[in-house]
Formats: sequence, C-alpha cells, structure tokens
Amino acid sequence: MRKPIIAGNWKMNKLSPEAVELAGELKNKAGGIADREIVLCPPFTVLSSVKEVIAGSSIRLGAQNMHWEISGAYTGEVSPTMLKDIGCDYVILGHSERRQYFGETDEMVNKKTKIAFSIGLIPIVCVGETLPQRETGETLAVIEEQIKAGLSGLTEEESKGLVVAYEPVWAIGTGKTATPDQAEEVQRFIRKLLGQMFGKENAQAIRILYGGSINPDNISALMSCENVDGGLVGGASLKAESFLKVIGY
Repeated sequence: MRKPIIAGNWKMNKLSPEAVELAGELKNKAGGIADREIVLCPPFTVLSSVKEVIAGSSIRLGAQNMHWEISGAYTGEVSPTMLKDIGCDYVILGHSERRQYFGETDEMVNKKTKIAFSIGLIPIVCVGETLPQRETGETLAVIEEQIKAGLSGLTEEESKGLVVAYEPVWAIGTGKTATPDQAEEVQRFIRKLLGQMFGKENAQAIRILYGGSINPDNISALMSCENVDGGLVGGASLKAESFLKVIGY
C-alpha cells in the first residue's frame, strides 16, 4: 500500500513572518495526521524557520531545488548537504519552471537525483509535457524520454524510495487541470516504464504524484485514480484554508 503524499510547493513566495504563520497553522490543524505524508517546500530563505515551527509534528520539510555537487565554486547555488543539514527530507527536482527558465536538462536532473539518494534526501522528480506536445500527440514520448534519462543509473533499491510527479506544463499555474482520465493514463504509463527499468514489484512501491492547478475542488477526483498517489500543490498550498482542504481530500 503506497502512502499518499501531499506536498506544497510555495515557489518564490512567503517572507519569514508569513512562512512561520502558515507553517504554524498547518502544524496546529494537520500536524498529527499519520495516514498521508504532508511535505512543505518553502523557499531556501525560510527552510530553517519552517523546520523549527513543524518540529515535533508529522509534517516533513522539502526544498524546491539543489545543485548536484556537495560543495565548490558554484556561486548562488545550494548543495544537497546544506539541505540535509537544515533538516530537509525531500527535494523537488526537474520542475518545469526550472527546465523552462533556467535551462535544466534531463542529464542535470539525473545527476541531482543520484546525489540526493546518496545523502539520504528523497527526490520528487518532475516530468511533464507542454501544450504543443500534447496537441501533437507527443505526450507519452516526452514522458518516456524524461523518465529514462532523468532516472538512468539508479539502483533497484534506490528506486523504491523514489517519488515521481507528473506535472503537465500546460496545467501549471494556468487554472487548467488534467482530467482524472488524462492523469491516470500518463501515470499508468509512468508506472509501466518504471517497471521496465526497476522491476514490476519495485515500480508498485514508487509513489507517483499529480501536479498542475490542484485545488480543493479537484483533488478528490484525482486521488480516486489508481496510479495517483498524491499531489504536488502550487497556489493552493499558499493559504492554510485551501491547503488543509487539499490535505483532507
């Protein structure tokens, strides 16, 4: 039985007082939930503050990105060991905004994924197609390329701890959401690919999230899909009221 994950990606939002207030509200009302994992992924600048607030609860901390080197001359970057030192359990890798605006490639995502496992961080590896790719029938080919290149070289044992997030680029921040049937089709395909790469039994243990304009109105239908094991939530995670409704689905 795969334990669902509801992860809130705050993106480039929340100054310290706002982050502390939001994390506090979530801890007070959802800090004891045990049947699903709640992960908060705030900006780097407030990771420590949020960690202090959620201490002693079941809520876990994640980062939105990292470099693939432990240390070095990489001005402006944050290393995986820095995240581990702060107390992160998860890290989002390969988000479409990183790919679109900062030129991240599948090769870069692959290096980050490998180093994350090596130091004990759980990677949430994002994949997804653009609107033109979907309209021209390329969705599954794009997903296959991203999965195979981004997860190349992982061991079967590592694969068991992997989290994949299917985020159709056309649904991120647009208000558009894949229908449950669309989400299930792609996520079933992802699990089939993972089975080819890591073995069918291991693939059944991998959690596959859906992301893309998730909100309280659509989360229940999405979570009813066999291969949707949770959500990577954007805008709806920035307010306690809406995020708590998503958590409760």
